[in-house]
Amino acid sequence: MVAFGKKLKDRQIQEWQGYYINYKLMKKRVRQYAQQIQLGTLDRRHVLKDFSRMLDNQIETIVLFLLEQQGLLASRIAKLGEVHNDLQQEPEINKITELREAYRAVGQDLLNLLYFVEINAIGLRKILKKFDKRFGGRFTDYYVKTRANHPYSQLQQVFKHVGIGAVVGALSRNLHELQDRQGSYLSIYDQPSLPLQDPVVDSINAAVDRLSYSTNFLNFLAQHALILQDDLPTPSEEHVDDERYHFMSLMLNLANTFLYMVNTYIIVPTADDYSTSLGAAPTVCGIVIGAMAVAQLFSSVYFSAWSNRSYFRPLVFSSIALFLGNVFYACAYDVHSIWILLIGRLFCGLGSARAVNRRYISDCVPLKIRMQASAGFVSASALGMACGPALAGILQTNFKIYNLTFNQNTLPGWVMAVAWLVYLVWLWISFKEPSHDVEENQAPPNQSNDAENGALEKGLKQPLLITSDDKVDEDIDQDYDDSEEAPEESRLPANSIGSAYRLLTPSVKVQLLIYFMLKYVMEILLSESSVVTTYYFNWTTSTVAIFLACLGLTVLPVNLVVGNYISNMFEDRQLLLTSEIMVFIGVLLSFHVFFPYSEPQYICSGLLVFVSAEVLEGVNLSLLSRVMSSRLSRGTYNGGLLSTEAGTIARVIADATITLAGFLGQSRLLNVTLLPSLLISVLSIIATCYTYNSLY
Repeated sequence: MVAFGKKLKDRQIQEWQGYYINYKLMKKRVRQYAQQIQLGTLDRRHVLKDFSRMLDNQIETIVLFLLEQQGLLASRIAKLGEVHNDLQQEPEINKITELREAYRAVGQDLLNLLYFVEINAIGLRKILKKFDKRFGGRFTDYYVKTRANHPYSQLQQVFKHVGIGAVVGALSRNLHELQDRQGSYLSIYDQPSLPLQDPVVDSINAAVDRLSYSTNFLNFLAQHALILQDDLPTPSEEHVDDERYHFMSLMLNLANTFLYMVNTYIIVPTADDYSTSLGAAPTVCGIVIGAMAVAQLFSSVYFSAWSNRSYFRPLVFSSIALFLGNVFYACAYDVHSIWILLIGRLFCGLGSARAVNRRYISDCVPLKIRMQASAGFVSASALGMACGPALAGILQTNFKIYNLTFNQNTLPGWVMAVAWLVYLVWLWISFKEPSHDVEENQAPPNQSNDAENGALEKGLKQPLLITSDDKVDEDIDQDYDDSEEAPEESRLPANSIGSAYRLLTPSVKVQLLIYFMLKYVMEILLSESSVVTTYYFNWTTSTVAIFLACLGLTVLPVNLVVGNYISNMFEDRQLLLTSEIMVFIGVLLSFHVFFPYSEPQYICSGLLVFVSAEVLEGVNLSLLSRVMSSRLSRGTYNGGLLSTEAGTIARVIADATITLAGFLGQSRLLNVTLLPSLLISVLSIIATCYTYNSLY
């Protein structure tokens, strides 16, 4: 991984050198601001005013040059258009070929211009992120919102590439006409059919797609996957991605994600009945459901490490483990053993290959479709979460074949065992193992831990300043001065959970706490739903399944509204705190205190908790994906693994809480399990307010 400042310098077009964003100067100015604030010679208002003016001047230089180059390209296309019109009257094949090459030359110059815009857009985002890290997190939101929506905004030219579409359209139309007219003009039907698109037009369209980095539903949804990636990939890196990409292999990864989520939630409506049928208490369902999460704590790590060397073998192992786990789960009924039931769920957890699914998208999917693939990962998870309980509600039958019982308790296991067997066959036939470069995750053995830690980001400790002890330029992306060569080991991925944790700034730690909270609250709601509704309302398994499926179906619509509308109207931190408060209110309304507990109270409060937690998860991961260190974008101990572990630990503790609370009786189960949810939600709100108030 090369520092962005060095990439920017190496990949500039020399003739345009004076028109790129002066990233090095702005980095130094940010450090000067911090030193001046620390010495008391400068106040915050002056910093914001001066930095805003500097950004405005930088953007104006970029935009005026961009408009000048667009005009030159438009003028060249207009002159070529005159030649094109003359050739339509007197066609000559040689001149047509020359004209087509002239249009392609314009296209190549347009590609350079698009890349000019892309580099500057990335540089602008990075310097804003650096400023936010030094001085708090509100400036980017303020700057982008005030400039982007202003009628005289020049920022629109950078982020929305206004006007370039007309140049792309003119090139595409003329090249298409020339393709249709290639060859003898006596009869165009004598010529073989040609592709509708020219390679240069495909490259231009791909470059335009990369520039579309605005807050929309697809981007918002993709960030749920927390698949971190470096900005500004080199052309060779993009070529490698194209060679490693295999559509069917991506579909198999998404299918694995979907089936695993179905496998997780298909037993929730019947886990209490299954436990009772084996002679255990209904609340043992917490342990039954949570056993899968316990095993996932370990499987996430070894699958993440395994994916450094292979994708195919981990997926095969995952399918076999899940097949065996579901067979054990289904057979536990006939052997009348709660231990076989738990072993089956542990095997299912050992087959959790979500780390491999994330890693495949990050490493093998081309950048131009990586956002769509990440959104597909989240959509497959959400769909599986909804389909699991719905499928359990359908499997309401009871019959025997030989000595095997097939009923609502065992059928989820048998159905998923068959599904994983079919998937394993499909995987074996269709998956294509990409070329896999082993990453060097280990620092040189002669480097001490102290030396390694010295190169890590330390995070903000005081508002608006850095401490005098900070010897390293604090930056989430490890952007070093262009004049300095960053030590190679300081750019390597984290080589342990401990080193990955030390890369986390205080604000990132708070966001992981928020993620822990929302997963804990959601797990309590989902896992105890069958026990609570049976005790209070006498709901059947089908009714519980419908309720859980309806909750799961809210995921995509909620993210659609938040990603397309709400996130464009409010700052992320406003949405973060608001959704935390709504989760707290939903948990508070779920308590059974004075009045008889009613179905409307349970349904409305549960829906409020679930929807608010979904909004919170989307906003939290969206924010987390932007501020987490780029050193956590790859390697075994990456950002996705950290978030997965935080969520899995929350699920394990929540399921254990349900089982332990069961010893106090079902009448107290609801309030006893909601109390920790309430306390954790309050703690997350306090941590959010404290952290961001200290930053601002």
